Amino acid sequence: MKLKKCEYDAVVVGSGPNGLAAAILLQQNGLSVLLIEGKETIGGGLRSAELTLPGYLHDICSAIHPLAVASPYFETLPLAAHGLEYLYPEIAAAHPFDGGSAAVLKHSVDETAALLGVDQQAYKNLLHPIVNDWPSIAPDILGPLHFPKHPLLMARFGLAALRSAVSVAGRFKTDEAKGLFAGMAAHAMQPLTGLSTAAIALVLMTAGHLKGWPVPKGGSKQISNALASYFISLGGKIETNTYIKSLDQLPSSNVVLFDVTPKQLLQIAGHKFSNIYKWQLQRYRYGMGVFKVDWALDEPIPFTAEECRKAGTVHIGNSLAEITVSEQQTWDGGHPEKPFVLLAQPSLFDPSRAPEGKYTAWAYCHVPNGSTVDMTGAIEKQVERFAPGFRDVILAKHVMNTAQIEEYNPNYIGGDINGGVIDLRQLFTRPALRWSPYKTSARGMYICSSSTPPGGGVHGMCGYHAAKRALKDAFSISVKSLH
Repeated sequence: MKLKKCEYDAVVVGSGPNGLAAAILLQQNGLSVLLIEGKETIGGGLRSAELTLPGYLHDICSAIHPLAVASPYFETLPLAAHGLEYLYPEIAAAHPFDGGSAAVLKHSVDETAALLGVDQQAYKNLLHPIVNDWPSIAPDILGPLHFPKHPLLMARFGLAALRSAVSVAGRFKTDEAKGLFAGMAAHAMQPLTGLSTAAIALVLMTAGHLKGWPVPKGGSKQISNALASYFISLGGKIETNTYIKSLDQLPSSNVVLFDVTPKQLLQIAGHKFSNIYKWQLQRYRYGMGVFKVDWALDEPIPFTAEECRKAGTVHIGNSLAEITVSEQQTWDGGHPEKPFVLLAQPSLFDPSRAPEGKYTAWAYCHVPNGSTVDMTGAIEKQVERFAPGFRDVILAKHVMNTAQIEEYNPNYIGGDINGGVIDLRQLFTRPALRWSPYKTSARGMYICSSSTPPGGGVHGMCGYHAAKRALKDAFSISVKSLH
C-alpha cells in the first residue's frame, strides 16, 4: 500500500482493551498513533466508578481477570511499571450447591482434583494435558484461524474443546465436578448443549491453574490506565469525549482500526464497503445480554460454604442440569426464575474498594438480548439461596439492564458483553468470512474489537492481531510471533 502524508500514521477508534492493545503495538513499531475514545474516560469494559455510595468503588463491567494475566501480548508489556498490581484470591472461583457444599477452582490441577472425590483422576486427565500444552498453544487459540505451530497439541485440545459443555461434563460422576464445569462453560453465554461451549470452560480453568483469577488493585480501571500510560510513554496520543459517527470526523491517516462491533462499523464506514462485506456484517449475530447488580455491603456475603467466602468469583447455579435449563431458557427468550448468576467480591481482597470494614460485590445473570426485565429480585434470591441473610447486609444497590449497559458501552449491543455470539458458526469467521477477519473490504480500514477472533474477554489479542495485520499490509512491518 502506497503511503500518503497524513496527520497520523494510524488512528484507533475505541479505547477498550483491544483498542489499547492495537494502539500500543502500532506505536511500538515506530508509527504515530492517535487513540480516540467517545466517552469521558478510556477503558471500554475496564472502568470503575462509585455507583452506589461514596467510597464504594465498583467495576462497571469486568472485575476478575484470568485472561488479562494469561494474555500472550499483555505479558510482554511493562504494565507493573505503570501502576498495575494484581491481587490473588485464595480460591479463584467457587461453585456452591444446595446443602452447603461447594466445588472450587484452586491454583493447581492437583489441588482442585483432590477435592472432587471419585472424579479426581478424570479431572486430572482432562486438565493436565491442556495446562501443560498451554504455553505452546495459547497464541494459536487466542488468534485467527490458521495452521497451528503445534498441530498435534492443538488437535488434542480440540478433541475436548470443540465438544459441548454437557458432553464433556458427562465424563464426571459427581455433581460437584459437573457443576464446576458447567459454571465455567456458562461464560459462553449460549446453551451448554452447543458445540465448542466446552472450550470456554477449558480456557478459563487452564488460565486459573496457570495464572490465577486476580483482581486489579484499585479497580479494573487500573488495567486500562496502565495500558494508556505505557502507550503515552511511547509517544502515543489519546483524545477522549469524541464519539465517532462518521469517517469525516477522523484526522487523515494511512490506516484506521475500529474497536467497535459490526453495527457501529456499518454506521461509520458502511458506504465504503463492498456489497458482500456489508451483507455479511448485517447478518452478524449478537448473543444474550446481561442484567447487572452492584451492592454496597455492611458485611461480607454470608455464604454457607466457607470456600465461597474465600473466592474472588462465585458461580451460582447449583447443578449441571439446572444451569443447562436456565441458559437454554434465556437463549430461547425467557427469564428463568433461577438464573445462572456470576458474582464477584473483589473487596474481600482489595480493601481500597470500600470504606474500612465495609464491602462491595457485583453479580449479573444472562437475559435475552435487549431485555429490560428487572432481574434484581431473581438474582438476590439466588444469592440468598446459598448465603442466608444476604439481603440483611445490603446497604445500597445499583442496577443496569441491557439498555443501560449498551449506553455505558456502545459495543455491548443489546447487553451482549462478548461482542457477538461465540459459537462454531461465528468463532473464527467473526465478523465475516475473509482470509483475514481483521481486514474490511475498504483499503486501510480494520476492525479490532471482540467481534473478531478470539472474541470476548480482557486479553487484547483481537487488537494485537488486527494491528499486526495492518502493520504488514500498510507499512511492510512484520511483527515477531508471540510463540
